[in-house]
Amino acid sequence: MTNYIIRRVLLNFLVLWFVSSMVFLGTHALPSDFAEKRAASSINVEIADQARAIAIARKELGLDKPLYQQYIRFMGELARGDLGTSYESNKSTWDELGSRIMTTIELGGLIVLVSFGLSIPIGVLSAVKQNTWIDVFLRTFSILGVAMPVFFAAIVMSLIVLKFSLFKIDVVGNPHFWTDPGGAAKLYLIPALAGGVSGGAGIMRILRSQMLEVMRQDYIRTARAKGLNDSRVWIRHAMKNAMLPVLTVMGLTLGGIVSGQIILESMFNIQGVGRFLFTSLNNRDFPPFQGTVLLIGVVIVSVNLGVDLVYAWLDPRIRFT
Repeated sequence: MTNYIIRRVLLNFLVLWFVSSMVFLGTHALPSDFAEKRAASSINVEIADQARAIAIARKELGLDKPLYQQYIRFMGELARGDLGTSYESNKSTWDELGSRIMTTIELGGLIVLVSFGLSIPIGVLSAVKQNTWIDVFLRTFSILGVAMPVFFAAIVMSLIVLKFSLFKIDVVGNPHFWTDPGGAAKLYLIPALAGGVSGGAGIMRILRSQMLEVMRQDYIRTARAKGLNDSRVWIRHAMKNAMLPVLTVMGLTLGGIVSGQIILESMFNIQGVGRFLFTSLNNRDFPPFQGTVLLIGVVIVSVNLGVDLVYAWLDPRIRFT
């Protein structure tokens, strides 16, 4: 187990190096940079030549250096745990994220709760009620969830709320559950439901198919022959074994939830990490964008490593070598 964890951690470092390199090259391949924005807002009588103003701004920001030197500097900062400093606010990325991370955790936690809280019981129920009207309804619901993009689901839910005047959607404030529970619930309700349904729909379908496969196994028939009630057979025996392949999908679903959360935060003006990421890229404020993407990558690879380790807890037959 220890050797496996060490190998996976080393592999994760390689993955993160690749991600950071790609995001660095990708941002520098864009047709404009922050120097052009700064020059456009600071042209005065002394510097009337825009090209000269852009050159001065690039020199101040260090963007005039060769790309390989910028890359070496970028990787050196990452090695020291420095995620960069914003060109626009002159604050470190850690400071910028510090004021937004709790908002993202609130919304992300709700999306995960809705996603897994709906998908697991619905997947099990759909398998248990195979070919009944309940199964048909739940399968239709899961297919719609898979086919419907998260932004479209959020738009439909918003239209329903507005059409029937269920509540007011406040996209101006930034409430938290510990300061304004009612306002936070109204703000997060639609994004949490839209993200949860879109993220959990695939899990519902896979869990259903795995449950049906497991429930046909000999040890399930043996458990029933011993007189165990159906609920105990479904939960203790069938579901535990059906969850193994589902765990992989759940780990990948978290990555989808992160990308979907960026869209949802931008749609509802939620001042979280996702909106900050979008705004940074839009403003060509590359350092915080690059650092935030890398941090998200760290979270995703760590979650997938955790999922692999949970395999051994669910199935003692699995051994890591």
